[in-house]
Amino acid sequence: MKYLVVSDNHGDRQVLVDLFAHYQGKVDYIIHCGDSELPGDDELWEQAYVVTGNCDYDSKYKKNRVIDTGEDRIYVTHGHLSDVRFGITQLGLEAQAANASIVLFGHTHQIGCEKVGSRLFLNPGSISQPRGPIQIKSYAIIDSQPDAYYVQYYSRDFQPVPELAFVFKKKVIRNL
Repeated sequence: MKYLVVSDNHGDRQVLVDLFAHYQGKVDYIIHCGDSELPGDDELWEQAYVVTGNCDYDSKYKKNRVIDTGEDRIYVTHGHLSDVRFGITQLGLEAQAANASIVLFGHTHQIGCEKVGSRLFLNPGSISQPRGPIQIKSYAIIDSQPDAYYVQYYSRDFQPVPELAFVFKKKVIRNL
């Protein structure tokens, strides 16, 4: 199962049009982690799961979402309401309550990817306004396989960033 994860385009609609067109038929889910600054009923959202960010003022957006793909249970939020600037503790509690295996968020505009316990936490960075030490306009693709999560970050021009590729083993329980 392949998930395209993007966030924080801040009004740049064209980058999403290009991104969605490029990956049409190549990924199973497109997930936007907020701060699009687009109307909640924009036709782009017909092909994506989206949540509200602190710069999204349309009441049509949800604060968070749980997506059950059959392979994974994904918790999506922007992160501003979970205080992600101060760590992922609150976000982890929300993910635990949702029984999520993958946790997706934005808000900080900084690339971040780690596995805590059995959960994968991922921030795709910002497709338009990167912050922090990694100054790449970015998005991520998670390839969820039975044994592991394969994460690859990409630059805005669809090029993989080789040093931003990660593999996280899934917890495998075997009956003896």
